Amino acid sequence: MKNISNIIKTLQNIMRKDQGVSGDAQRIEQLGWMITLKIIDDKDTELELIHDGYKSIIPTELQWRNWAANSEGMTGDTLKEFIDQRLFVGLKNLDVSSGNKRALIIREIFEGTNNYMKNGTIIRQVLNQLNQIDFNASEDRHLFGDIYESILRDLQSAGNYGEFYTPRAITEIMTDIINPRLGEKVLDPACGTGGFLTCAIENIRKKDVKGIEDLKILEETIHGKEFKPLPFMLCVTNLILHDIEVPNVDYTDSLNREYTGIGKREQVDVILANPPFGASVTDGVETNYPLNYRTTESADLFLLLMIRYLKDDGRAAIVLPDGSLTGDGVKSRIRQHFLETCNLHTIVRLPNSVFQPYASVATNLLFFTKGKPTKEIWYWEHKLPDGYKAYSKNKPIQKNEFDNLRKWWNERKENDNAWKVPISKLEENGFNLDIKNPHVAEKEHTYSSTELLSILHDSFKKSDELLSKLKMELDNE
Repeated sequence: MKNISNIIKTLQNIMRKDQGVSGDAQRIEQLGWMITLKIIDDKDTELELIHDGYKSIIPTELQWRNWAANSEGMTGDTLKEFIDQRLFVGLKNLDVSSGNKRALIIREIFEGTNNYMKNGTIIRQVLNQLNQIDFNASEDRHLFGDIYESILRDLQSAGNYGEFYTPRAITEIMTDIINPRLGEKVLDPACGTGGFLTCAIENIRKKDVKGIEDLKILEETIHGKEFKPLPFMLCVTNLILHDIEVPNVDYTDSLNREYTGIGKREQVDVILANPPFGASVTDGVETNYPLNYRTTESADLFLLLMIRYLKDDGRAAIVLPDGSLTGDGVKSRIRQHFLETCNLHTIVRLPNSVFQPYASVATNLLFFTKGKPTKEIWYWEHKLPDGYKAYSKNKPIQKNEFDNLRKWWNERKENDNAWKVPISKLEENGFNLDIKNPHVAEKEHTYSSTELLSILHDSFKKSDELLSKLKMELDNE
């Protein structure tokens, strides 16, 4: 059995020799578009055998099998010129007039993607390594799924790309609890690399999919939206690897549309998401939202958006930072709207190192159903395993750590990890949802130098924001 992990490591080592590729993010993007084309071609080969008359939407000359698959084919300057002047140009200008969604997705991928490699001989070495993988062979596909996860984990330390990766243990526990079913519309409006979408696909396929018709329904009802090119490409590839022939993923900014224009036809049964937080939205996007709720904090606008997209009786599980659970003014008004229109029945409080090294802020898993107001909220505090001071890239959160939460979920009682708060108490305090565990005495915390630097950085950032607001108010007087 070939070792796909070694193939990927070899690929990355080969790419480091090319002067055009700088850093993890560019290597991942370079590897991404090549793997995407290889997977699409392997899938096309499979579909040609299954369906009489099936024809790939990629022009013959640009199909992987006709320029990349032959180990002694084009190389050097000839290969480099072909990629830059014919492959990318052809794929960016694919004919989408027929409305073929697969053609549109491929065109969108290549509109936002670059070929960074400058040495055609090194490109040939990369192609030859990739050709050792057959994405139609179940063992290769299964192994590559694990390697794909490791590539995504690398994103956490690749510049700002960590925001697009949610640890698999988190996506799995949220999906297991929400338990989407075949025929239900599932949406992730900030889908990143597709972690929640693939978890939903696996959950439904395992329990409900019996044949081709069911698979078609599944394909049509799993929907994602992503507006950054690299995660969009990785998400599409991820879904194709999960046997979704035409991924229903939109290359768009979910926030950049009229909030009140989202009607019942667009509403969904299930939302699973980890919206970006700690970032300001694109200039002017907040004007799409009612005056009372306007903010430039992305997590708060995504919360509004997701409430709007959910049907009555629809259910959701989302990740939100502590900053969205507290705060006055517009934040308080958004939370009030949330609690009046949805039953926020459970908040799982996570340690603040779950998303390191991308973010060290404390995060929460919120589980809610739309259509009835919140009467009380159960809280569950997820504690670090014994002997851990923090999670890290090498010691990430594991799925089995949620076993106690699962046992408690259907037979809820207060204990050292669990407590409940009535809505009346929340109302008294401006709908502040940041409720500490009453069973744990406040401990004096010894901070590491990294934590202290992070706290100082956040403090300076908040000071700068307050000074900017003050300056604006003084200028307007």
